[in-house]
Amino acid sequence: MSSGNLGSQADRQCETAPSKGDAMPAALWALAIAAFGIGTTEFVIAGLLPSIAAEFSISIPMAGNMATSYALGVFFGAPITIILGGKLPQKTMLAWLLVLFIVGSVITATAPSFAVALLGRVITSLTHGAFFGIGSIMAADLVAPGRRTSAIAFMFTGLTLATLIGAPAGTWLAQTVSWRATFLAITAIGIVAIAGVIMLVPRAERHEPPQLRQELAAFTDIRVLLAMGITILGPAAFFTSITYIASMMTDVAGYTGSAVTWLLSLFGAGLFVGNILGGKFADRALMPLLYVTLAAQAVVLLAFYFLAGSQIGSAVCIFLMSVFGFATVAPIQKLVTDNARAAGAPNLASAVNIGLFNLGNAIGAWAGGTVITLGFGYAAPNWAGAILSTGALILALLSGWVGQRNKPSHTSVAATA
Repeated sequence: MSSGNLGSQADRQCETAPSKGDAMPAALWALAIAAFGIGTTEFVIAGLLPSIAAEFSISIPMAGNMATSYALGVFFGAPITIILGGKLPQKTMLAWLLVLFIVGSVITATAPSFAVALLGRVITSLTHGAFFGIGSIMAADLVAPGRRTSAIAFMFTGLTLATLIGAPAGTWLAQTVSWRATFLAITAIGIVAIAGVIMLVPRAERHEPPQLRQELAAFTDIRVLLAMGITILGPAAFFTSITYIASMMTDVAGYTGSAVTWLLSLFGAGLFVGNILGGKFADRALMPLLYVTLAAQAVVLLAFYFLAGSQIGSAVCIFLMSVFGFATVAPIQKLVTDNARAAGAPNLASAVNIGLFNLGNAIGAWAGGTVITLGFGYAAPNWAGAILSTGALILALLSGWVGQRNKPSHTSVAATA
C-alpha cells in the first residue's frame, strides 16, 4: 500500500491526530507484535502439516487445506470486514479484529476434528487483511509526515520476524510438544497484542469512508486488473513449493524432521533479504525489477525440481526461491496502488490487493497438493510453481506494454502544463 495514500488520509485527521511524542514507539510496538502473531499463524502451517495429517488420519494434500482455507478467508474477508467496520473508530476496529484472531486460534488449537480446525483457520484469517490495511494508516498517523514510511515499515517488521523466528519456533514447538501447543502460543501472542493496542495505541477520528461506486469502478481498469493478476500468480509460485516443504525435504531430500525448523529459518532469511531488495529498488526501476525477480523465481523453482534430492541444492533453492519470491511483493503492491490511483480509487483496491496475495497463496497450496495427488511426487510443486511464476511474468510484460501505451507524450504533458 502506498505511503502517499496513507499520508493523505492522515492529513485529513490532522486536527485530532495523536501526540508524536514518546508514546509513539510503544504504539508501533503494539502494532508490530500483532503483525508478528498474524504472520506466524500464516507461515507456520507449512511446518505443521505432517503432524496435523497424522492426528486426523488424512493425507498431506488434505491437510494443506489448512493453508488454503486461511488464504481464501483473507481474500474474501479483507474487503468485507473493512466495509462492515467502516463506521467504527480505527482503534476499536483493530481491537475487534484481534478478538477474532484470538477466538480463531483457540478454536484451531482445541479442534476435535479437522473440519473444526478449518473453521478456526477461517475465523483467524478474517483479521489479516483489514488489520494490515487499518494498522498501516494508524502507523502513519502516529508520526510526523517525514517519518510515515518508516513507521509503516516498522509495523511490517513483525511480519518479517514471523518468517525468521515465529514460523521456525512454532514448528519446533509442534515437534517437541504438539501442533496444538503452537496455536495456543499464537493465542498468547494475540492476547499480548490486543492488550498493547488497547493500552498504547491512541484513539483517532476515523476518516470519511470513500464512495463505494467510485472505488468499484477502479476494478474495470485494465492496468489495475493486470497488476492484480500479477499479485495472484507471483506469490502463488513460491507458495506452491513452500506449503509442502516439510514432506519434500524429509521424503525427497532425506532431511530429518527436526531439520525442517532451520530450513524454514532459511526461508525466512530469504524473505527478509528479498523484502529489503524489493523495497529498495522498486522506486528506481519498478517494472525491470519485476521482470527480473519473476523470471529468476521461475528459474530457481525449476532448478529446485531437479535438485530436490540434494540436501545442499535444496537448501540453496529454498533461500533463493524466497529471496526472489518476496522481492516481487513490494513492486507488485506499488504497481497495484499506482494504477488504482491513476483510475481514481486506490483505497478499496489496496485492501483487496492484500487479499489477492493470499488468494495466490491458496492457489499455490491447491496447485501443489494437486500435482502430489496426481502422483507426480513431492518435488512436483516446484515445477508447478515455475509455471505460475512464468504466467506472472507474462502479465508483467503485458502490464509494462499497456503502461507505455497509456503514458502521456512529452507534447501532451507540456500542453497540459
